[in-house]
Amino acid sequence: MIRLALILTAFWAALCATMASAHEVRPAVGDLTRDGTTLTLALQMSAEALVAGVNLDDLEDTDASDRAEAYDAARALDPDALAARVEAAFPAMAQALRISAGGSDLPLTLSGVEIAPVGNVELARDSVITVTADLPEGATEATVTWPAGYGAMILRQQGVADGVTAYMSPGETSPAIALAGGGAKGWGATFAEYIPVGFDHILPKGLDHILFVLGLFFLAPALRPLVIQISLFTVAHTVTLALGALGIVNIPGSIVEPLIALSIVYVAFENMFTDGLNRWRPFVIFGFGLLHGLGFASVLGDFGLPPGQFVAALIGFNIGVELGQIVVIAVAWALCFVALRDGGLGDRGRPIALAYLAAALIAVPAIAFGLNAAMPGLDFGDLGLLFAAMSILLVLCAGAMVSWDGEAYRRSVAIPASGLIGLVGAWWVIERVLL
Repeated sequence: MIRLALILTAFWAALCATMASAHEVRPAVGDLTRDGTTLTLALQMSAEALVAGVNLDDLEDTDASDRAEAYDAARALDPDALAARVEAAFPAMAQALRISAGGSDLPLTLSGVEIAPVGNVELARDSVITVTADLPEGATEATVTWPAGYGAMILRQQGVADGVTAYMSPGETSPAIALAGGGAKGWGATFAEYIPVGFDHILPKGLDHILFVLGLFFLAPALRPLVIQISLFTVAHTVTLALGALGIVNIPGSIVEPLIALSIVYVAFENMFTDGLNRWRPFVIFGFGLLHGLGFASVLGDFGLPPGQFVAALIGFNIGVELGQIVVIAVAWALCFVALRDGGLGDRGRPIALAYLAAALIAVPAIAFGLNAAMPGLDFGDLGLLFAAMSILLVLCAGAMVSWDGEAYRRSVAIPASGLIGLVGAWWVIERVLL
């Protein structure tokens, strides 16, 4: 009954998470161009969040905002009605958004609002808000200050050689941008900037990739099969990440995302019926790695790759992804270490089992609540699920410590955990195909 309750709890949490993912917050993208004495910033952003007054800072899902109802209502507005709302909200935006040149802030003009037609109101639609400013005579540089409350922005300088590409946090002011171009970051700076972008896509935002890697981990408590699987997965997703980022391979997310969910189902349920690396699993893992690489490439599509430092950004992003995967495996191994080593101790394992339960019921929730209190603006949707998964894994490990045979870890930890992962993946397949 306990295991059934855990399975149902995890499945419900996954259901809630996937329902909320339709309202995921993406960074705005600002294309900065100069035409004579006119500076133009074309902002691809959420017009609905702007008119609803949603504070996007540290927000991963709009359902977590106290303005969620107004945001959802704005999604149902036709393009003309939403554009009129943007025009009404622009004066407040113009006070917060600053473009400076020649030592002073430039007056901003709303020169265009492009809103996509209403489609599926559960999905974000593309909106482009175009802002212009007149440059003072002799201006050679400009800065952009992205307001707090608007989430992150990817700033891209267009129409010049070696233009600046920068990831801007809320409230951040860009370095001085040479209007003639040539201000792109060097190899090292670009490389370093994209490592946290890749890491962030795994922890905490890449729940599907996390579950896939955990599926590889739970196959067998041995280093060799894990290293083989992770190596093949890494090589495969690196290939399609590069091809996708270059635009050579472009498969719609409506196809890729359900297949990624299906890959989770496969590895999870195969774990339940085999305890070692069979001859076909490496080929299957490589194929699924190709799919996950296309998913990673879609993230880089949102952020944009600086043309002059494409290789540096690509390598940095990929290293960030690998670091995220290593952390996932390291945490899972650390949580399961005693159960792997000493599972099935019977009565002698009861004190260790009690320690596992204490960690699951007290330590992990205390850490989660502490972080939530320290960062009240952070949406704890994904992080909360990760902490819940850690607690569940510790409870399963406690069961392994009091089981009575040498297969305690596999029976009490690996198989139930894989079953939970498989159920979540199965729901994602249904959600991404049918809902």
